[in-house]
Amino acid sequence: MRILIIHTAFIGDIVLSTPLVKKIKESYPDSYLAYVTTPAGASILKNNPYINEIIEYDKRGAHKGLRGIYELGKRLRYENFNMVITPHRYLRSSFLSWLSRSPIRKGYDVATGSFFFTEKIHYDRTKHEVEKLLSFIDCPETNNKRYEIELFPDEKSKEKIANIWKSNNLENKKVVAVAPGSKWFTKQWPVEYFNEVVEEISKDKEIGIVVVGGKEEMSIPLSNKNFVDLRGATTLLDLAEVLRRSDIVITNDSSPIHIASASQNTKIIALFGPTIKEFGFFPWSKNSEVLEIKNLSCRPCGIHGGKKCPEGHFKCMREITPKKVIETVKKYLGKEIDG
Repeated sequence: MRILIIHTAFIGDIVLSTPLVKKIKESYPDSYLAYVTTPAGASILKNNPYINEIIEYDKRGAHKGLRGIYELGKRLRYENFNMVITPHRYLRSSFLSWLSRSPIRKGYDVATGSFFFTEKIHYDRTKHEVEKLLSFIDCPETNNKRYEIELFPDEKSKEKIANIWKSNNLENKKVVAVAPGSKWFTKQWPVEYFNEVVEEISKDKEIGIVVVGGKEEMSIPLSNKNFVDLRGATTLLDLAEVLRRSDIVITNDSSPIHIASASQNTKIIALFGPTIKEFGFFPWSKNSEVLEIKNLSCRPCGIHGGKKCPEGHFKCMREITPKKVIETVKKYLGKEIDG
């Protein structure tokens, strides 16, 4: 059986689909599994042993515009897929599913262009995103099994990060990774709060701090320099290895939550402001904690966050205090931290 997944969303969404990938392979062990995703998505799925083929959908380059979609659709049609699964809920992905001419085309009932699907899967808003994705495959042998997020850094990434650990004397320390960025401003915990946390926990010489993020996070003004700055210096799979080696990750509601969930030994402290767990994108890892301010009448203010607080006070983030985060770090490291 030839199966195709079409998912061209954000990095975090692609990471969250890896349990579905494994469930497909366990439900159809002799299947050929291909995955259409963005170039960034392709980079995080690299080395996944359950995926036979990754097909890049470059909507800003080779596949730009309607003609580009048709060209990609022609290639998919040529590959004769028996089943196409489309978790992405946008029109281009639905249309691309139809262009494949697969006899079985599954997508969510709330998707734009859901009429292109032969089977509509109920989008249950009460479930975690991973659970929603797993519902695409109905197989008695695998339905009741919990599937974890899995990422597969190669030896080059492992060696690179091992060398960073060694050169910065992190090997015998408890390591706290700090991810201060987000695509959306209102999802970002105030930078002065991050600075306070870094300042306090760096006083303990048995704790090492690494700051992670892409090139866009390099402009975040972190005043304390007692950390290893890896912003803009890692690939996505390098980042997965960094977070796997870390004891704790402090992160906004952004992709590092999901990348860190691939490591069952890393404690995730997730800071949720304008968004809520009920949207289904809280950490899948059981080794995690969400810090949030409950019972705010203005919360949530949007599924993705926004460029500014609609109310002007930003209480959802500002009331998550540095003291609370420091206490949580201390709790999980079993250490007393000065201050």
